[in-house]
Amino acid sequence: MDSLFAAGFALVVTAFFVFRYLKKQKQRDEEARAAVEKGKMYSEGPRGQHPHIDITNCIGCATCTQVCPEGDVLAMLAGQAVIANGHKCIGHGLCAEACPVGAITIVMASPSLGADMPFLSAEFETSINNLFIVGELGGLALIKNAVNQGRDCVDLLARRMAARKDRSKLVDVYDVLIVGAGPAGISSSLRAIEHKMSYVTLERDEIGGTVAKFPRQKLVMTSPVQFPMYGKFNKLELSKEHLLAFWDMVLNRSDFNVRTGEKVDDIKKGPDGVFTVTTSTGQYRALSVLLALGRNGDPRKLGVKGEELPKVMYRLIEADHYTDKKILVVGGGDSAVEAAMGLAQQKGNVVTLSYRQAQFGRIKERNSKRMEECMRTGRVKVFFNSNVAEFKPNSVVLDLNGQQQEMANDFAWIFAGGSPPSAFLKKIGVKFGSQDITLAGAQETRRASQEKKALTEQTPAKVGSGSSQLF
Repeated sequence: MDSLFAAGFALVVTAFFVFRYLKKQKQRDEEARAAVEKGKMYSEGPRGQHPHIDITNCIGCATCTQVCPEGDVLAMLAGQAVIANGHKCIGHGLCAEACPVGAITIVMASPSLGADMPFLSAEFETSINNLFIVGELGGLALIKNAVNQGRDCVDLLARRMAARKDRSKLVDVYDVLIVGAGPAGISSSLRAIEHKMSYVTLERDEIGGTVAKFPRQKLVMTSPVQFPMYGKFNKLELSKEHLLAFWDMVLNRSDFNVRTGEKVDDIKKGPDGVFTVTTSTGQYRALSVLLALGRNGDPRKLGVKGEELPKVMYRLIEADHYTDKKILVVGGGDSAVEAAMGLAQQKGNVVTLSYRQAQFGRIKERNSKRMEECMRTGRVKVFFNSNVAEFKPNSVVLDLNGQQQEMANDFAWIFAGGSPPSAFLKKIGVKFGSQDITLAGAQETRRASQEKKALTEQTPAKVGSGSSQLF
C-alpha cells in the first residue's frame, strides 16, 4: 500500500509540475505572438538591419534572446526563435555571434524590405565602382559597426590601390576621399594613415558627427570596439565624453587630414575612373570615395506656424543649461524620450512630451522602462495622439484628438527625424532598392566577416598613444 501511495503521490506531483510548465509555455507563446504582432505595427521604424533566422537550423536554445542588449528584439515561439521587435534592432550582432548553430545573421535590410536604402554589396560598395557607403547611412546604426565598416572598406581599397599600375602617373589625386568625420570617417582616416594611403576627410559640421551632438553622459557604445592605430576600447559602456576625448587625441595627430566646414555638393566619376568631388569651397580628385554620412541629414520640420521662433530647436546639447523652464519635447523615438527625461532631471523644469501615435513603439527597452517610471511619477507628462498646432512666444498650442489646448512654454525641442540624403545619392547616380539576400549569401558574408575578424585579432594593433587598452 505504501508503495502504491508513493507512486500515486509522485504521479500527482509530476502532473502538477507538467501542468505548470505547459501553462507557462503557453503564456510565453502568447506573449511572443503579441510581441510579433506589435513589431509588425511598427515596421515603418528604422530600416537597415534586422536578424535573419534560419528556422531549419534553429535548435530553440534561446541563447539569442538572452544576449540581446535591447531586450526583446527576439523571442521564443513554439520552441524556435522569432523576430518580435525587429524595429528595435540596432545591429549589435551579439545574437548571431552567440547562436551555437549559426542560424542567425544580421542582414542589411528591413523586416519588410524597402526601396529607400541604397544598394550595397557585401563590402558596402554602391552601384558605382569604388564608391562606398559606411556607417549609419549604410543601414547599421551602431558606432561599433561604423568603426568596423570604415576600417574594412579602407583595407579593401588598399588592396585595390596596390594592384593599380597607373597610380604613380596620377597627379593631385587622392587614393581615397572620405566624406564625414564621425565614427566611420575617423576609423577610415586612421586606417588610411596605417596603410600610408593619400587621403582627405571632409566634414560639413564638427568632428565627431552625431556623437558630438548627443547630451552629456549619454552612453554611446555598449560593446568593445577596436580603432585602427589606437587599440581597443574595452569598457562595455562608454559615454559621449570618453569618445570625444578620443576624437581630440586623433585631432592632435599631424597626419590626420580633415577639413571642416566643407559640404559636398556633387560627385562625378570621369572616364578615367577618377572622381571629382565638388564642395562649397573647391574641388578634389580621388580614385575612390567613402561616404560616412548619417541618415538623418537636415532636421525634419513640422511646418507649423511659429516654428521659426528662436525657442524652437532640433537638437539638445546640454540639458543642464535649462532650469525652471516649461518645456515641450515633440517626438516618440529614443532621441525625444532621452531629451525629455534629461530635461526633467533639471531643477524646476516642467516637461511635456507630445507624440502623434497612441504609444511608444520604436524606443529601446531601457528607455521604455525609464519613461514609464517618469510618467508614473509625473516627472514627464505625455500627450499621445497629439500634434503641435502652433508655437507662440510664450506658449504652444497642441491639437489633442481634435481639441486645441494652449499651455505656457519657454522652450521646445522637435525630434522628428531628418531628411535623409537620398536625393543627393540619387543625383550622383547611386542606385536604390532591396538586396536579394539569400541564406547562402548571408552565410557566406558572415563567414568572410569572421575570417576578417580572426585575421584582425591575430595582427597586433599599432598603438599611437602608447597603450592598446583605451579607457
